[in-house]
Amino acid sequence: MSPKEQYEQLVRGTAKVLGEKELLDKLEKGKPLRAKLGVDPTAPDIHLGHTVVLEKLRQFQSLGHQAVLIIGDFTATVGDPTGRSSTRPPLTREEVLANAETYTDQAFKILDREQTEVVYNGEWFRKMTYEEVLKLNARVTMQQMLQREDFKSRIEGSVEVRLHEIQYPIMQGWDSVEVRADVELGGTDQLFNILVGRDMQKSQGMEAQVAICLPILEGTDGVKKMSKSYGNYVGVDESPSEMFGKTMSVSDELMDRWYPLLLGMDRNQELHPMEAKKQLAASIVERYHSEEKAKEARDDFESKFVKNDNEAVWPKVELGQERRIIASVSIAYSEGFNLKRSGGEIRQLISQGAIQIDGEKITDIKFSLPEKLEGKILRLDKKHSVRLI
Repeated sequence: MSPKEQYEQLVRGTAKVLGEKELLDKLEKGKPLRAKLGVDPTAPDIHLGHTVVLEKLRQFQSLGHQAVLIIGDFTATVGDPTGRSSTRPPLTREEVLANAETYTDQAFKILDREQTEVVYNGEWFRKMTYEEVLKLNARVTMQQMLQREDFKSRIEGSVEVRLHEIQYPIMQGWDSVEVRADVELGGTDQLFNILVGRDMQKSQGMEAQVAICLPILEGTDGVKKMSKSYGNYVGVDESPSEMFGKTMSVSDELMDRWYPLLLGMDRNQELHPMEAKKQLAASIVERYHSEEKAKEARDDFESKFVKNDNEAVWPKVELGQERRIIASVSIAYSEGFNLKRSGGEIRQLISQGAIQIDGEKITDIKFSLPEKLEGKILRLDKKHSVRLI
């Protein structure tokens, strides 16, 4: 593949590339590029949101380039302040290393293990003297650091910004110097940190890395970015049925955004949205499990659904002896859609008149469902309903 063809493939699907001409120039030299991705294993599992950038890194590997996966065993104990409205709680190194083990195992479901150089940034940061830390800090200005939107908004809102948080972009930038990165990948929220890396490399007389930013994947709610803390995630290590069910819960609009980001293609507009969503869910399950497991998950999902007179399909849910409305709705979300809803969220839905039983709104949080429920439709919100059995 020619350098120009490689370039076109590598920039496809990105949100922003800083240094496009530089990327083409690097490719034309004919040497394998060192494509860096830094991850802080603050949690043991990765979800589909993480896979967007991992898939791009895998693309570099497929074109013969070297993937460099930096495990932030040092930076994770500081905590990336990106997008945070408050200071992250610190993690111990033992917690980070335990998370890193499962994180990398899951990442290698996407990356080629043999073509991935795994390094830990504690290898250089733990050896630094205080004098070396001061010299590192001298490479940037406070004004430069305070240009970050999350820092500015916290200061304007009288929310504290701790000095160790300001160190984070500096450390991420120095990682690029240590591994001699030609390219750094990240989400759009990482652009500031990646640019610091470019500046750090230039200060060392190195050729600056190209910044490639990928879109942020929205979670199953279609509003916030996918995150375990928001409860809107699909984990790559989840069971096939969970993975399939959660994908089926997303809106049609969100499905159209997931297709190109997760599968690298647009959905077939000739297909009915329900069928297109099933194919999306099956493709995701096949990617992280197998074709056989994807078929089983689809069959299992379809066996739980029935059609009503309006051709809509709802999962069938059994509540057992439970009749309290808040507990019943919680069970319905969990059993029908693999979604978790807190008591507060359910109370809000009730106050909004979103929850209905056979078309009748429920407005009392102490409401109890009737004893005979078979065949009744419990509407949870405008996108989710279940048939009670």
